[in-house]
Amino acid sequence: MVQLLSDSTPVLTGVVFLFGLLVGSFLNVVIHRVPVMLERTWRRECLELDGKEAPAEAPYNLVVPRSACPSCKAPITALQNIPVVSWLLLKGKCKACGTRISARYPLVELLTALMSAAVAWKFGFSWALAAALVLTWFLVALAFIDIDTQLLPDSMTLPLLWLGLLLAIVLPAIDGARLPVDLRSAVIGAIAGYLSLWSVYHLFRLLTGKEGMGFGDFKLLAALGAWLGWQMLLPIIIGAAGVGALVGIVAILLKARDKGVPMAFGPYLAAAGWLVLMFGPQLVGAYLGLYAPR
Repeated sequence: MVQLLSDSTPVLTGVVFLFGLLVGSFLNVVIHRVPVMLERTWRRECLELDGKEAPAEAPYNLVVPRSACPSCKAPITALQNIPVVSWLLLKGKCKACGTRISARYPLVELLTALMSAAVAWKFGFSWALAAALVLTWFLVALAFIDIDTQLLPDSMTLPLLWLGLLLAIVLPAIDGARLPVDLRSAVIGAIAGYLSLWSVYHLFRLLTGKEGMGFGDFKLLAALGAWLGWQMLLPIIIGAAGVGALVGIVAILLKARDKGVPMAFGPYLAAAGWLVLMFGPQLVGAYLGLYAPR
């Protein structure tokens, strides 16, 4: 089986697509539960700071309790939890109470599977593929958490940052695989990624008296710098800012959001980071080619 995956890119891509559906199902759990886990932690810490004892609570993490319908609390069985297929067979409704199930659940699963398959096609059977998949799954989860809550949890951005630095050491030594940065580029990328948005944040606050973004954005860009190198930071920032500004302007024109309502920047950083992971050197090369002497 391993030999088949190594020799056949279409087979590898298909297998990764199916596995990506399963990962997407798990990411739905991460997207929903991590903010709740953070809120419970913050509430407990606030009570402790106030000198009060936090009440006992039932365990709540990525494993327990078992997934259930938010409306009627009926447990979701294994057959009702098959990625995409179950949602289609149930016609987007809970089998027990008939409450509608958001279409975002199968869309996250399908998006994760498609992105994973694209990564498999790009990197082939290698350790670099495993690393690229991990980065892809983190970015999907962080993007949707930020959309829902405008939070980029430290419990995800910081491990992603340290993992990027670790892989910069480990991957080049394993069968020559790289993703595709050396340790020096990764370290500089992490530092420059954090300081660039940190500087913009403080300059904006100095000029306007308002906070233009959250600290989670600094850490996410630092993580992307660690994974992709300092050379890719400018394309990521330009891409994220350009698309974010365009979406914001269109939303305001369509009256889908008010000018004063903050907009999550993390999804645009995540999207730009993934595109640079896939096509960064080609995009930079094409841009520089516009200015090459003819």
